[in-house]
Amino acid sequence: MATEIERKFLVQGEAWRVGAKGERYCQGYLSRGERTVRVRVAGIRAYLTIKGASHGIARLEYEYEIPMGDAEEMLSQLCDRPLIDKIRYKIPHQDLLWEVDEFLGENAGLILAEVELTTTDQAVVLPDWVGMEVSGDRRYFNAYLVDHPYGSWS
Repeated sequence: MATEIERKFLVQGEAWRVGAKGERYCQGYLSRGERTVRVRVAGIRAYLTIKGASHGIARLEYEYEIPMGDAEEMLSQLCDRPLIDKIRYKIPHQDLLWEVDEFLGENAGLILAEVELTTTDQAVVLPDWVGMEVSGDRRYFNAYLVDHPYGSWS
């Protein structure tokens, strides 16, 4: 059993960009709801991920590497639209690895920072560029952005 424990924040300013190198991610959803099934292409690798319902900042997560051709076909033929297109930057800070997602396409303008933890009560020193926490706000879940792209928010 694999448990993902993750906190999510809005990003403020541009200081996070200093020295950050990103990788393009494209992902789509085969199933969304309490449980999600996602296909993702991250650089030269592809994955199938199954996530359970959220319980606070924790949820079950299973991720498996799959052949690139299979992922591309699933993204093209089976996944809900729009696909989630983003650049992910990995930024170390205070012994933790932060992932900053800069969304593209219909979600352009949204920039989120996530940090994975080992326990739900783990102390976290926030970088200066981290803003409001949105961990419990479903609007910031990638699966939600399929039906409600950030560009359409008023």
